[in-house]
Amino acid sequence: MEKINSTQNAKIKYWKKLQTKKGRKKENKYLLEGWHLVKEALMVDAKIEYLLVTNDFRYFDDIINTEIEQVEISSEVSLYLADTSTPQGIYAVVEMEENRQLSIDNLAGGWLMLDGVQDPGNIGTMVRTADAAGLTGVIFGEGSADSHHPKVLRSMQGSQFHIQLVNADLMEVATLFKENHIPIYGSELNEDARSYREIPATDNFGLIMGNEGNGMRNDLLNTTDANLYIPIKGRAESLNVAIAAGVLMFQLKA
Repeated sequence: MEKINSTQNAKIKYWKKLQTKKGRKKENKYLLEGWHLVKEALMVDAKIEYLLVTNDFRYFDDIINTEIEQVEISSEVSLYLADTSTPQGIYAVVEMEENRQLSIDNLAGGWLMLDGVQDPGNIGTMVRTADAAGLTGVIFGEGSADSHHPKVLRSMQGSQFHIQLVNADLMEVATLFKENHIPIYGSELNEDARSYREIPATDNFGLIMGNEGNGMRNDLLNTTDANLYIPIKGRAESLNVAIAAGVLMFQLKA
């Protein structure tokens, strides 16, 4: 097993760049940090190029027999690569999956669409909830945070390996849904919108959630079959976008 102790090592500098959007895009790879996420990636046979581990990693025996190439790194290197303040001592260099092209042949199921949702914690919660609600996938529209951002990866807690994540133009997706008679719903903080309780559960649908501060774009609001509103019974001004998405997903999914 190769051992690397210096943060100035060329491989380490290369892997560090995978923490940036520019580096990920250039190399078509990303860095996965932490045992839970690496274990999930191993379980689904993700395209892992390297496993990077410290010699005191507590679950070392669980990975020693894998055929994936391993590199032993020092604690200093681990801290250098980490996006967290207390790294667990394990990383995976993973190849990105090819972005799926949506068509009538693969639209089945429920799809959550993110219109400019930017907070990594919100996105991770929404992906996890989509997974829990039995949706097919999550579509990242323009202006949404990168699905491979380290904080987004951690927040998704492995659900990214259970459902499909797609990058696409939401106007094009909305048109595709409508052409194929699949209902698509928006979300709107507007009492004149339709109450979410009026919409029957169904197997196939699209649900668009908008930006945390500005909501959905007007052009998208105008393309939907209905824009849904969650009545606020207390004194809170609004719901967090991830909480609202959870309520709507569980309501809509048959």
